[in-house]
Amino acid sequence: MKLRWSRTLPLLSALALALGVTATPAAAEEASRHSSSSAVSSGWNNYSCKPSAAHPRPVILVHGTLGNSIDNWLGLAPYLVARGYCVFSLDYGQLPGVPFFHGLGAVDASARQLAAYVDRVLAATGTRKADLVGHSQGGMMSRVYLKFHGGADKVNTLVGLAPDNHGTDLNGLTRLLDHFPGAEKYLHELTPGLADQIAGSDILNRLNEGGDTLPGVHYTVIATKYDEVVTPYRSAFLDGPDVRNVVLQDLCAIDLSEHVAIGLIDRVAFHETANALDPAHATATTCLSG
Repeated sequence: MKLRWSRTLPLLSALALALGVTATPAAAEEASRHSSSSAVSSGWNNYSCKPSAAHPRPVILVHGTLGNSIDNWLGLAPYLVARGYCVFSLDYGQLPGVPFFHGLGAVDASARQLAAYVDRVLAATGTRKADLVGHSQGGMMSRVYLKFHGGADKVNTLVGLAPDNHGTDLNGLTRLLDHFPGAEKYLHELTPGLADQIAGSDILNRLNEGGDTLPGVHYTVIATKYDEVVTPYRSAFLDGPDVRNVVLQDLCAIDLSEHVAIGLIDRVAFHETANALDPAHATATTCLSG
């Protein structure tokens, strides 16, 4: 057993890093220094915020694997707040004894956490529907909420930033699981949120069975051809009515953002997100958008 574990642990570590590059140690340290009060004072996670006529729905940000409610959104949350949105973010998929690095729990359980959080935000803001923006797992997991936990009636728009909507093969890395005895078992038991994101997982098969979209929800997917986590990158795209699939480099050919940067710092992706949230006032997204 020790031999098997010694062979399994490196692969598990590699998969965890590959599927969860939305956070870094430095980002975690930064997150630990940000209290909820600082977020409230800036208008982010301010439960007294009331949506305006111009932006009538709250925006809920759904972090990716190994991210959290703060570090994943240090760029996009202030960007949206400055544009007059009521912005909220949650933590989900926590494992016991693992601080800061979330999104490792089973995807279906995380979707239930999102369902409860959306209800909390709707009650606080007095609104009937919210808009969701999810990075990586957050974009895919939000669809699990929509399909299986009543979210379709409570969400107007879903924006996915490099979401793994149809899973990932991590450039073939997941196919190595069979060569590490016990690896798949440990992956499911220790970090089910990682296992659920592998192409062909049970939850992904159920999610995409019968079609990618649901009536009444507007979908935007923003992907990058330099994505090293969601591979192939076009597996992020959705097929169905009321879907806009965008490749970041079609908006700005010199944009080099990969899986992490598209959610953390990319102002081109941020501008396209704002367009998706308010299509009536959308403006062309270019390399100079900000």
